[in-house]
Amino acid sequence: MTEMALPVDLIRVLSLTVVITSVLAVELRKLKLAAVAYLFQALLIVALLASFASFNHALYWWAATALVTKAILIPWFLFRTIKKTQEIERSPIVGFVPSVVVAAVLMIGFFRLTHSQVDLLAPTALAQEEVFRTNLAVAATVFALGLYALLTRRDAIKTVIGLCLLENGVHLSLVSLAPGLSETALFGIASEVVITVFLLLYVIEGVYREFGTTDTFRLRGLQW
Repeated sequence: MTEMALPVDLIRVLSLTVVITSVLAVELRKLKLAAVAYLFQALLIVALLASFASFNHALYWWAATALVTKAILIPWFLFRTIKKTQEIERSPIVGFVPSVVVAAVLMIGFFRLTHSQVDLLAPTALAQEEVFRTNLAVAATVFALGLYALLTRRDAIKTVIGLCLLENGVHLSLVSLAPGLSETALFGIASEVVITVFLLLYVIEGVYREFGTTDTFRLRGLQW
């Protein structure tokens, strides 16, 4: 198979929009809107998995699983926790403009890396095709933005969203590096973090009921 078997233009648009939704999920101070941004990203990832399924029909199963876990269960958990706690994020360490600059630098840097060091990064000839290299750059950007959220956000709910972005970046990387293997879909399905997210949000709800805050900086100073 060749790259022409894929809806390349559609995949590029979806990939770019995934980066935009990552920035919005990290930067929107209203937590419901941040959760909506994550929901849209989840739907985009489902669409990407389905688009890549012409190389690997097992990806349809992963797309279906992602629809249930990423686009239904995790957003529902987020909305429920936000309703029971607070709707506005605690002030982050870094503001909106620096974050957008960071996102742009990451995307450009990873795009250049994946297109200049393709022989080093891509393990197969299929993974070296341009569309997979572009998707790998997007995956690395989403992963880095998730890590960035964990490091710069004080709100516990926003750090959970950052964890979800980390997972999405890992999954997109997996598809980009091994798109033709049936094991790719199996590993992706098995590594969904929906249970982890549920448990984290459950703990956050309990902490909020006990201490009235989801500010991780304030919680560090509390004596249990």
